[in-house]
Amino acid sequence: MNATATATLDCSDIDQYLGKVMDFSPLREPIAANDIRRWVHAMHYPNLVHFDPNFAAASRWGGLVAPQSFPIATDDGHGAAPACVGCIPNSHLLFAGDEWWFHDTRIKAGDVITNTRIPFDYAVKETGFGPTCFQRGDNNYTNQHGEKIATQRSTALRYNAHAGGATVNPADFDDPEWTDEALTDIEARVFTWVKMLHDLGHKERWWDDVAVGDQLPERVFGPHSLASFATEWRAYIVNTWGTMSLRKNDLEALGFTREMAGYENDPDMMKENPFLTDGAYYGPSRGHLFPKYARRIGMPRGYGYGASMGSWVTDYLSGWAGEHGMLAHSISNYRGPALTGDVTIQTAEVTEKSIDSEGRHLVHVTHLMTNQRGVKMCVGTAEIALPKKPV
Repeated sequence: MNATATATLDCSDIDQYLGKVMDFSPLREPIAANDIRRWVHAMHYPNLVHFDPNFAAASRWGGLVAPQSFPIATDDGHGAAPACVGCIPNSHLLFAGDEWWFHDTRIKAGDVITNTRIPFDYAVKETGFGPTCFQRGDNNYTNQHGEKIATQRSTALRYNAHAGGATVNPADFDDPEWTDEALTDIEARVFTWVKMLHDLGHKERWWDDVAVGDQLPERVFGPHSLASFATEWRAYIVNTWGTMSLRKNDLEALGFTREMAGYENDPDMMKENPFLTDGAYYGPSRGHLFPKYARRIGMPRGYGYGASMGSWVTDYLSGWAGEHGMLAHSISNYRGPALTGDVTIQTAEVTEKSIDSEGRHLVHVTHLMTNQRGVKMCVGTAEIALPKKPV
């Protein structure tokens, strides 16, 4: 590691946690159908198989199932917990990316999800925030039968608190203004992708019919707002009082500044004054919904959740695959936030086709997420398993 960097960003406390299973906060009740519905609604994912009982009954699963993006809704840290261990004094954190490996096991109402979390590694690099710790950790999601659902390797950026606030550009404080005509055009583009889901329905998307160079249909949603971000926040099960047997987690001991630490999800304070434990209003998450605090960590105004951005990628690719396909593996690197007033645009291109060692027929894609100005929000690659036409 860079000696100069580590002199100004002390990450040495992380070492003692690497490779060791950490505690987690179990759900108090099994997953409910409305947990799944609330999730897809919040993630802007109108796939009928996840919320309409009649459509779902005619699917290959015979009833409602959660989307592949749902596991992080069951975790107390949105998947970031194993990438945020060890004290880095006077630091802030942003979600920086994910790698996912999925199994063909879907979460359904009545399931109980366990997440075995293991901090993986870290490295210090120079970024616009100065010396920055890129910290990674693994989430291993299983159900009550011990069946593997997914493994998520999350990446967090941890950086000097004062350096983050110094990077904000006041020219970006205000939301963009949209004309009525522009909003009408956005609504039409939004529905184009929804119609693609409807047109595919319960049918197969055959591997044989996909060619290298094909462009996946564009997905558009937004403009984002404090209201839409708040809706996302509440869809993570932990963000409703009493839903989990919460672990004790001292955010100040991790190095968060006092104003950004607070008592978010503190089990003791939840019994005394639960208002103070709500991350929508207090603690490290309040920058998402309050521009004043967003600017103190390097964001110009209210911004979306990294975990949600990862879910948008998963939903986009698995939605295109349809119910007979699945997202097998993905890598997402987050380059910029979803800000209030902005629109999110997702595209992808087929780069390769292959058959893996398990006999799965895979379509390889590069995927891209931008806002309306073409600013990159997320880039990455993925492999999507599709059915092959019978001979």
